[in-house]
Amino acid sequence: MSDAPEKRGKPTTVLIVVDPSGSAERLEAELGEAARVLRDGGTVAFPTETVYGLGGNALDRRAVARIFAAKGRPQDNPLIVHIADMGALGSIASSVSPGARALADRFWPGPLTLILPKSDAIPDEVTAGLDSVAVRMPSHPVAAALIRAAGVPVAAPSANISGRPSPTSAEHVWHDMAGRIDMLVDGGSADIGVESTVIDMTCSPPMILRPGGITLEEIREVIPETVVLTGGEGLDGPAKSPGLRHRHYSPEAQMWLVIGEWDAQVDEIKSRAAAGVRLGRRVGLLVSTETAAKLCTWIRDCGGEGPAGEIIVAEIGSRNDASQVASGLFDGMRRLDAAEVDMMLAESYDARGMGLAIMNRLMRAAGGRIIRVQGEAGNDLISEKSIE
Repeated sequence: MSDAPEKRGKPTTVLIVVDPSGSAERLEAELGEAARVLRDGGTVAFPTETVYGLGGNALDRRAVARIFAAKGRPQDNPLIVHIADMGALGSIASSVSPGARALADRFWPGPLTLILPKSDAIPDEVTAGLDSVAVRMPSHPVAAALIRAAGVPVAAPSANISGRPSPTSAEHVWHDMAGRIDMLVDGGSADIGVESTVIDMTCSPPMILRPGGITLEEIREVIPETVVLTGGEGLDGPAKSPGLRHRHYSPEAQMWLVIGEWDAQVDEIKSRAAAGVRLGRRVGLLVSTETAAKLCTWIRDCGGEGPAGEIIVAEIGSRNDASQVASGLFDGMRRLDAAEVDMMLAESYDARGMGLAIMNRLMRAAGGRIIRVQGEAGNDLISEKSIE
């Protein structure tokens, strides 16, 4: 157990630090106190391979209520139940279709959430009163060890204030949740950086409600007929998946998302940034390594456009590696917020593969503030209706 480091502050949340590379037995032993907190109805933030989650005993209504209260989360936004082994699935879901079983066999443990008919053991508070439940088996060694040690299924949304960018490090969690939760397990950074893919297995054909760490292309290798939610279908009443309704992934500063051919995006970002600087604003740029290289030269040479110190660049990864961009996306938003920018400009990416999840998060973060420039090839899978 460790005291909170400098600037982590508030003493009411206990911080423990564990090494995720340790053996499963050692991790379970080190996480014994966190497991006890979960069994006793408390709240524990912990790393998964996607983002940090805020966990509570999924079978305990009071624990679930504490999750909602800590986050300020709307009650009609269901939670994902996390399990450590396939044996636990039978107590969570009342039935598992052959297609769901095939996906679990292929992608679990990992960043895939299955929506299945729920069992009577799961409180309505977890599922927003729906007769379905979202469930996944995380692959992060700390998450797996904690769930095993607790001996209960763990309901866990992202460990951030509701609506804000998801946390990919313990520092992010502490910033949002210190004093609101019982314990934070620091197990290093989350690798994937965007949440799990959520697929509804209660409908035919199966439908991806939230793109994430498993791509559409990978899922179609198992179930070729899988479709993606691109409009308002399935959104009457409580949403089946997190991320479909309410404000999500949003930085404190207003974000504008530029969509189109890359060179045209860069020119538009330059123009908008220069205009913001002339108005005395601190402009944050959420951009790729390649775009940052182009813009940094321009910022250095812009002269009469305004002082370069008012343009702040958050580089989040190469355009040629969507996994890098996904990993750096929320951290980049948080860095710009920490720099107290007045506005953000973000570039867009090809929506194939992991790019679909990246664009989903960027469009939700922008909240309809979309700037379209020439040439939009590669973004054909994105529908603004899906973020209403």
